[in-house]
Amino acid sequence: MQSVIHSFGRYLPRFRIKSETIAKEWKRGPEQARALGIIEKTVNAPDEDTFTMAFEASKLALELSDIDAKDVEAVFVGSESHPYAVKPTSGMLVHALSVNPFAHAADLEFACKAGTAAMQIISAMAASKQIKFGLAVGSDTAQAKPGDALEYSAAAGAAAFIIGAKTPKQPGLCSIDATLSYTTDTPDFWRNADEKFPSHAGRFTGEPAYFHHVETIAHEMIRREKIDVKDIDHIVLHMPNGKFPTEAAKRLGFSKEQMQLGFIVPTIGNTYSACSPLGLTFVLEKAKKDERILLISYGSGAGSDAFLFTMLKDGQELPEGQHKATKELNYAEYLQHKKLTIAA
Repeated sequence: MQSVIHSFGRYLPRFRIKSETIAKEWKRGPEQARALGIIEKTVNAPDEDTFTMAFEASKLALELSDIDAKDVEAVFVGSESHPYAVKPTSGMLVHALSVNPFAHAADLEFACKAGTAAMQIISAMAASKQIKFGLAVGSDTAQAKPGDALEYSAAAGAAAFIIGAKTPKQPGLCSIDATLSYTTDTPDFWRNADEKFPSHAGRFTGEPAYFHHVETIAHEMIRREKIDVKDIDHIVLHMPNGKFPTEAAKRLGFSKEQMQLGFIVPTIGNTYSACSPLGLTFVLEKAKKDERILLISYGSGAGSDAFLFTMLKDGQELPEGQHKATKELNYAEYLQHKKLTIAA
């Protein structure tokens, strides 16, 4: 049985900080930020965390569907910033959303691809008839040490998808035609259990890490599904910055038009586990019936998930409102929101 995405939601904090503000604080020119292709990024409020953002995105997905919360029988949340080391974000969501308490629930962690890993698990459970519907969420309040290059990009946000079987009464928004994963032990980015901020291997995060995994899985998905680049209407790649996905898409033969809808990093930043899933939500709003979407995530450590989707009807636009009016922060306000201090 084929699984489909029935509904989706997202949450983006209204607070933003511009890359130029960060560069100015550290007495750098704007060249570094411009090279990364990030104008500004989202910043969670002091009272917002992975759970609260996951809740808002999931609540919206349920509200926009015709699915009873009690029919949601699985909740998986991907993140590398769960609020508790030992207390599941997924369990809190089961209760807060009033979904079926006899639900499969677990928190996932695989750097920036934990959100797509959640989508894979829910899709497989739905296709095998283990569940009617499931909720897959990617949510993160990304960490970055003040002064590190990651500070330009590490952002906050959440994306949620209700996934289930395709039925005559509930045909869904888009079909999940194929999914594939590629995994290696490539230590490009890591954070030890007791450390607050991640470490990274600088330029090593490019060719042997991001580009190798994204390009390898893209070629293999295209080969297995016997399709061509021109058969894809929209492509969404993981977006650690603006430079990497643009270059990867170009190498793979995709055009700017194919990337356009899901390329959100310049004004949102890298929301880690929510990054490529958030890009997908923007595509699902505008894509037309029968259009095909290729989604490729990337998680440091390292691995990629790929999905091939086909739109079953025209996209569903999300309501405007809470995300429409944004507020720009200065650097001191940014530190307060992130509960950070700078050593003297």
